[in-house]
Amino acid sequence: MNVLGIESSCDETAAAIVTEKKQVLSNVIYSQIEEHKSFGGVVPEIAARTHLEKIDVVVEKALHDAGVNLSEIDAVAGTCGPGLIGSVIVGATFAKTISMSINIPFIAINHIEAHAISVRLTEDVEFPYLLLLASGGHSQLCIVHAIDNFEILGKTIDDSVGESFDKIAKLLGLGYPGGPIVEKVARCGNAEKFSLPRPLCTKGSCDFSFAGLKTAVRVAAEKCVTEQDKVDLVASFQKTVTDVMVFKVKQAIDICDKKITAVAMAGGVAANKSIRAALNNTCNSYGLPFFSPPLQICTDNGAMIAWLGLEKFHKKQFTDLQFAPCPRWSLQQHGSFIKH
Repeated sequence: MNVLGIESSCDETAAAIVTEKKQVLSNVIYSQIEEHKSFGGVVPEIAARTHLEKIDVVVEKALHDAGVNLSEIDAVAGTCGPGLIGSVIVGATFAKTISMSINIPFIAINHIEAHAISVRLTEDVEFPYLLLLASGGHSQLCIVHAIDNFEILGKTIDDSVGESFDKIAKLLGLGYPGGPIVEKVARCGNAEKFSLPRPLCTKGSCDFSFAGLKTAVRVAAEKCVTEQDKVDLVASFQKTVTDVMVFKVKQAIDICDKKITAVAMAGGVAANKSIRAALNNTCNSYGLPFFSPPLQICTDNGAMIAWLGLEKFHKKQFTDLQFAPCPRWSLQQHGSFIKH
């Protein structure tokens, strides 16, 4: 069985074909970094226009790389939110068109849920598990009880962790995107040089806040005299974020009270090796396995969309073609779009 997954929620145009045996036959991603680099962030209008220009090429390459024809696709899954509405519409409409033209099921995918379930594509993770979702748009901790069943323990009250990486990189003139640049620069710095606040690190809280940390970095940056000072500030920022992540995961594990099978991290920030290593050590101390998808599955991609489509296909959760894309679509909003 082959499922085509199409993703266009932000600044990656992606398509992939995945089988029910967890074989990723293709995973094509067109990154728009060059289109947005000069602006220091994603420009919604440019993102939508670029998706329009690239979507057919990306899908065609995914089919070619997988060695399959459209006639061999059993279902098409498309991101329908959350995300930039103009971008989401492009991928969702393309997926619906394929569904209608060759008469195969269409499955609307919640982009956040796809990240949450992505670890099950590459690892044998059983429900329920604790998930730390950390990306450019989202920071939250939840228990994944099953497909469509998420118990939110905490989420950001302001900036997401990925957004804070981008903003700090822009503030310090490091470039875009911030995540990989900050991680690279931090390797050359003294992470103990600057003492930065760890917002909301209080007992019992699983919520996140990064706005105050961002402000603290800006104030500290004004006192940097040498280039090495700036490098040390970047290292201190990354260590602070890591400490916050570890603290929050510990809080969540204690709340779960041994009712979870594992801890997983997903989303673009899961590509940060320092954070992954720290969380792995933390989970080991609790006797819990820690999982995170391979780097190419952490960032936005079509494989995670296709895989969630497969899991929903087996539950016969097909979607009516009239379903409208949702720029804001929480993990708790399920059921109303299912085609019975």
